[in-house]
Amino acid sequence: MAEAQKPPAAAGGRANTKKALPDHFKDYKHVWVFIEQERGEVHPVSWELLGAGRALATKLGVDLAAVVLGSPGEGVRRAAAEASCYGADLVYLVESDLLANYRNEPYTRAMTDLVNTYKPEILLLGATTLGRDLAGAVATTLLTGLTADCTALDVDTDGSLAATRPTFGGSLLCTIYTLNYRPQMATVRPRVMPMPERIERPLTRLIEHPLNMVEDDVVTKVLSFLPDRQSEKSSLAYADVVVAGGLGLGSQENFQLVRQLASVLGAEFGCSRPVVQKGWMAADRQIGQTGKTIRPRLYIAAGISGAVQHRVGVEGADLIVAINTDKNAPIFDFAHVGIVTDAVRLLPALTEAFRQRLSASTRDRIAS
Repeated sequence: MAEAQKPPAAAGGRANTKKALPDHFKDYKHVWVFIEQERGEVHPVSWELLGAGRALATKLGVDLAAVVLGSPGEGVRRAAAEASCYGADLVYLVESDLLANYRNEPYTRAMTDLVNTYKPEILLLGATTLGRDLAGAVATTLLTGLTADCTALDVDTDGSLAATRPTFGGSLLCTIYTLNYRPQMATVRPRVMPMPERIERPLTRLIEHPLNMVEDDVVTKVLSFLPDRQSEKSSLAYADVVVAGGLGLGSQENFQLVRQLASVLGAEFGCSRPVVQKGWMAADRQIGQTGKTIRPRLYIAAGISGAVQHRVGVEGADLIVAINTDKNAPIFDFAHVGIVTDAVRLLPALTEAFRQRLSASTRDRIAS
């Protein structure tokens, strides 16, 4: 795995020789996770990040804290209580009418005030539309480093966050450190981290912090709110079974075979990045680092070579079945089951076999 080196002015990159951390870094403690919620609904990536944050906090011997921002009401209080059930030791809460709808200025002010007051050593956010916008603004305001779209997180013995992400178009994984600045910030895409177990428990520590801002301080105004009926919480990312195709299928017409198998299995269908670039399938069906990250129980990849960019989007699947004519395709290095054959020939046979088997199972359940 490569180690990325950035100039200190950019993000405090790790030097070739290790050096002692500045003394004032001792003031920064604990791992924070931003709980992304809008209109009372928490984005699942927040709970996934609490699971990842718990592992980091345990290694560091510090608390895991959740940060909840929003307008006064049951929604934010419920989010704070849920954060405790997913592992947070304490919750920082900022309630204000200015936080009713996401706007960069009040959210950035709230987060930077919290950081400057309580000084976390690590701050994690989801790599969603909202999270990416907020993370960039907060990192810029705090003059600290930010590693985006991470696929793995760890900490060194000195407390440095090791944030791993694909680089060079997804052909290489690099680990980035923020050595000269605090807090250390990272965003993580939904479904990269496993969902932790929810354990019912009361919220014992809640720290409320004021938003030192009034409406006149905010340039952006919300004139009306139109709900997005095609939310980014796509069913592809949270599907239990996914069938996907790549350029190995040979033509756009052959993607009907992927759809047919997905239909029989009650699954979602997707594709690799080159397929979208060819215009064979819409971008919202792309799986991989620049598309959707998935963690299904079963993933069937037909005619997909399995480059690093695709691998990081699917390696969380419980079972990966790869079908490819090239026995040396990279996907066979991480697939659980590999089938060296032409997917165009195999997919119809699989579809028919599953159709008959599932139909028989349905009949048996009805008869019993």
